[in-house]
Formats: sequence, C-alpha cells, structure tokens
Amino acid sequence: MKPVLELPIIGYMNSPYMEKFGIPRQPNLVQVESYIEMQPPYNDLLAFEGIEQFSHLWLLWNFHDNKHLPSHDKFRPQVRPPRLGGNQKMGVFATRSMYRPAPVGLSVVQFKAVRKVGHSVRVYVNGSDLLHGTPIIDIKPYIQYSDAVPQATSGYAQAAPIKMAVIWTECAEQYKHDLIAAQQLDEKTVQELEQVLALDPRPAYQHDAERVYKMDFAQLAVSFSVQLAHVMILDVAPL
Repeated sequence: MKPVLELPIIGYMNSPYMEKFGIPRQPNLVQVESYIEMQPPYNDLLAFEGIEQFSHLWLLWNFHDNKHLPSHDKFRPQVRPPRLGGNQKMGVFATRSMYRPAPVGLSVVQFKAVRKVGHSVRVYVNGSDLLHGTPIIDIKPYIQYSDAVPQATSGYAQAAPIKMAVIWTECAEQYKHDLIAAQQLDEKTVQELEQVLALDPRPAYQHDAERVYKMDFAQLAVSFSVQLAHVMILDVAPL
C-alpha cells in the first residue's frame, strides 16, 4: 500500500473566480483582490505576527474541484498543457497541470492585510489565481533574495501572455451602467473583469469568432466573444 500524507486545511479562499473557466493560468496576471478565511484553530492573529514585513506570500493549496484526479494506481506521466494548445504532450513534472499525483498548487501573491472581521480572521491578497472555495494548506513568506531568480529560464512558458483589447458592445455598456446605478456592480469589479478577459480565457485550440462564451465572475454572468485581436463583451447580468 502506498503511503498517504494527510494535511490540515487552514483556510478557504474567497475569490471572484466562481468557476475554473476564466481563471488566469498563472498568479499575478490579474490584480484581483481576494481573501483567505482562516479556520480554527488557525484563526489566531498571533500566528500572523510579523507578516506585515513581507510584501508577498506563497500559498499552498488543493485542487479541490478537479473531478478527474489520477489515482495512485493510475499515474499519468504526461499531460497536455493549455499553453501549448492542448495538443502537445509534456511530462507532468514539467508542467503546472492540475492532473498530477498530489493535487497541490503553489501561487505567489501580494500581501495586503490581515484583519479580524467579527469572529473571523481574513488574510487579504492581490493577484491570486485560485477558485472560490479553494482549500489553503499553508501560507509562507516570499523571500526576495532566494525565491526570485532573474536569470531563470521557463521553457515553453518563457514569455508572458499577450493581452487583448476589451470592448463593450452598446447593449453591454448599458447593462453595466444600469448595474452600477443599482449598486449591483462597482468599477473595481469592472476593471478586474476586463483584466481577466484581456488574457483570452478560451482554450488555446478554440478560434471560432462566432462562438459566444459564458463565464461567471464575482456576482456577474458574463457573455463574450473573441474577434481578431479583441474581446467583445456582449452581456453582463447578476448571478
């Protein structure tokens, strides 16, 4: 029998990413604000004493919403990275794929604050790439002199993704203004949504300009299409 390691869940991510579709493929590509709701007994402010001295944090987390995790007896040595269009196979340990032996993710985020809200302790961060409800396994400070490697090479992911222009149709623009007027939407969420769509969340192998995509973001249901070098927002509505 293969050994199994059990880890505690110290908190859960509260994020505007309500579904996997649309989440940036790496952290810090979109400056969304989110927070970790710490769970007992880890919701103790003493556990965060000194954390304000660090600008960034490492988050270790669990791929909790992955319905197709390989079992210990069905190890998949190769996967198809989205960055390569989903057509080329790579070794699983040469990727950040969610389909791996241990469903553990690693993200560096910008630290904003630790706050006590009622009986809760929340850790606020920017730049997360975590789905809403993601279990957090650990939080560690980012150490600039050792964690940053300016001369590092990154294989097929060396270059940052190209960002597209985001355009609102006339109808979508009116829907947006109506939601803002009704206080069901704010400019901060609008800016975050535009940053997400600018990264073109479609699978790399899809190029149909006529196709309408749907995505849930924050408290919005969003419809959009991608035409040439821009993303067209067609509709926004409250969830």
